[in-house]
Amino acid sequence: MLLLYSFASPPLSFLSMETLEGDELCFPQLPNISCKRPLQHRGPTVLLNIILSCISLLTVMLNLLVIISISHFRQLHTTTNLLLLSLAVADFLVGLLLMPVQIMLQSSCWLLGSVICGLFCYASFILTSASVGTMVLISVDRYVAICDPLSYSTIVTHQRVQISVCLCWACSLFYNGVILHVFLENPDTYNSCYGECVVIISFITGAVDVVLTFIGPIAVIVVLYMKVFVVAVSQARAMRSHITAVTVQGSVTVTAKKSERKAASILGVVVVVFLICFCPYFYPSLAGQDMSTSLTFSIFGVWLLYCNSCINPIIYASFYPWFRRSIKLIVTLQTLQPHSCDSQIM
Repeated sequence: MLLLYSFASPPLSFLSMETLEGDELCFPQLPNISCKRPLQHRGPTVLLNIILSCISLLTVMLNLLVIISISHFRQLHTTTNLLLLSLAVADFLVGLLLMPVQIMLQSSCWLLGSVICGLFCYASFILTSASVGTMVLISVDRYVAICDPLSYSTIVTHQRVQISVCLCWACSLFYNGVILHVFLENPDTYNSCYGECVVIISFITGAVDVVLTFIGPIAVIVVLYMKVFVVAVSQARAMRSHITAVTVQGSVTVTAKKSERKAASILGVVVVVFLICFCPYFYPSLAGQDMSTSLTFSIFGVWLLYCNSCINPIIYASFYPWFRRSIKLIVTLQTLQPHSCDSQIM
């Protein structure tokens, strides 16, 4: 969720502009109801916005490459890649819609009105939930593929994956609509002045949401990937134990050790990056602390969460050789040629 939940009183607000003495008004023509704009140093602010804009652009480009690759080349229409496609769509929209608005909010007040405020917050919640849900589906897919490879093709079918992805997005739409129904009916409910876009979540709702969108997915992903890692290591060791020839065993041992290191590094990166990006965002809720007065901490947590959308295509796609081949074909415009969708990528 793109919201820092506070289990202390009062609840934490999202995108709330701090009001300090001496700050300029967001709307000088409305001095009695306008929020105040925090004074900022122009140089550092411009530099920060440039960096964040580059992150936004990189997020859009990387995820767009994944979307084009999987959608265009028929050879990539596999069950696993369908999940990668769902993740890439969610992360692409984060970079295209959410990041630019967040950059604007850091140096300006909310100028887009209450309707857009409601839509922006709702979209923020939906995209984050869909991304997390798809990551869980990917972990389940990898678990079945490695721990039960003989039954994988019968258990994980295109139809089941498509249904799972649709359910993931549908549940995200419904679930976040329930959480935000009061806010969506009147987006100005929690605004204390004109120029804010504020969302407040109750203690009970916030506690349930943290469990469903952080603790639960983390537990599932860690448990499944740990089982995958154990099976992968045991299979590599079994391969070594069945080799009796000394000359052959030497090369197999090296290969098996490399496989173990590769499995450990990829699975470790998946889990660690997810934790790094999500823990700071949910830390106030887990610690029961009220950090609503810390705008800097809120911005840091939100952008670290956003960066996960930029890292996801690197983790889930760049490790695959087909991704590098498809990038070359896309960049060189070979995808515009007739029958390019039948190109051999795998």
